[in-house]
Amino acid sequence: MAEFGAAPGVLLARGVCRALDGLGFVPICEYPVTRGLRVDVLGLGPKGEVWIVECKSSLADFRADQKWQGYLPWCDRFFWAVGPDFPREVLPNGHGLFLADAYGGELLQTGPETRLPAARRKSVTLGVAQAAGRRLHRLTDPQGHP
Repeated sequence: MAEFGAAPGVLLARGVCRALDGLGFVPICEYPVTRGLRVDVLGLGPKGEVWIVECKSSLADFRADQKWQGYLPWCDRFFWAVGPDFPREVLPNGHGLFLADAYGGELLQTGPETRLPAARRKSVTLGVAQAAGRRLHRLTDPQGHP
């Protein structure tokens, strides 16, 4: 059951975030890894791992987005997240997979690990920390500096 006003991709990302949290990861949604590339969900793991999860709420959504390969240099592991009715056979092989809905998710497959270089890992981790801090500050001080 969809919630009023929430886009299907947003609800799917929420379920993925809950699943990542259950795995010990700290998720952040709609994070720009670099200019022109904003990932649906990035998770920072307990040992500094960087996972990127691309949420696809429909086949049309999957076919319309070809930027996902640009995310690969920004993570240790890449995952797809789809709902129970998504035709999983169309997803490219060699990546992880979450099955999710608005209320949670399950890790079905872990793809191969390609460790980030140390400098990029530091840059991503620092960027995520700064973005999370800004987002929290905006929640506690909405009239503060934009």
